[in-house]
Amino acid sequence: MPKTPLRLASRPLLDLVSYGRAGPQCRLRLSADQIAAIDRTVRRVPEVMVKVLPKDSNTPRSAMRHLNYIGRDGKLELETDDGAKVQGKDAGERLLEDWDLDLDAHRKDMDLAPVKERGARLVHKVVLSMPAGTPSTGVLQAARNFAREEFGLIHRYALVLHIDDPHPHVHLVVKAMSEQGRRLEIGPATLRAWRHEFARHLSDFGIAANATERAVRGKARANKRDGIYRASLRGDSNHARDRTCSVAGDLREGNLRRIDSGRAKLLETRKAVEVGWRAVAELLMRQGHSALAAHIEMFTARMPPPRTEKEMLAGVLSKEGRASLVRDGPTR
Repeated sequence: MPKTPLRLASRPLLDLVSYGRAGPQCRLRLSADQIAAIDRTVRRVPEVMVKVLPKDSNTPRSAMRHLNYIGRDGKLELETDDGAKVQGKDAGERLLEDWDLDLDAHRKDMDLAPVKERGARLVHKVVLSMPAGTPSTGVLQAARNFAREEFGLIHRYALVLHIDDPHPHVHLVVKAMSEQGRRLEIGPATLRAWRHEFARHLSDFGIAANATERAVRGKARANKRDGIYRASLRGDSNHARDRTCSVAGDLREGNLRRIDSGRAKLLETRKAVEVGWRAVAELLMRQGHSALAAHIEMFTARMPPPRTEKEMLAGVLSKEGRASLVRDGPTR
């Protein structure tokens, strides 16, 4: 049975900043779900990734192109919300016709929808992913159950598993307009809830999975847009190349201020996270979870130092420069 409606989390399950602000005399109690999430986090259980691709979703042609792409132009079988299997070079065209996406586009063009929806998406392109080594069959089963619970009998959708890179992932295309005529809007709270739900479905198939905020785990590096990320994997990302050249220029000129830009914000966030973890450890001690509280101290001590992307690039370039000096000797 479909889940109606989606209950969105207004705050993360592990809201460390709030715990840290509560003060030493706070009377908060951690729920069983929160304690379980803390345990998964300090044990570094693999984190799920749920991402919505941002571009080319607001015309029938772009939606068809994406459906054909994830079906690898007929090589892979797309599963739909009604259990059908769609395969072939015209799979995208058939799904568009079945979903009446041309009608949705026509409503926008004829101004039958609100003005703000004229550029709205016809579909949402979602990626559900797990780290390398995760069983791909379990990822597909969890994604299938996730989609059925979140969208079944409400939004039309199609999904397919990709295993052509180390991270098994499922592409899920969801029709933005529901069968009841309501548009699906996706915000930060939606993505947060989806991550938790996907992790829950993975655990149903015996796959350990967690869904916490990056800062909570001591991670500072922001996710790249999908196009930039995939281009960098191929080694032909203009963004990565321009970024590297910019940092190399700053190193040559000794312009460390530009390299350090953004560091103050990272340090402020890390301080708030560390205060929050100490507050959580105190709460755990009061609730009789002394072993888990002790594990938190080891977890925070092993967090990598907060570094901006520019700082990490500068470190790599400096290391490469030193290696070149050792290998080739000083220039004369």
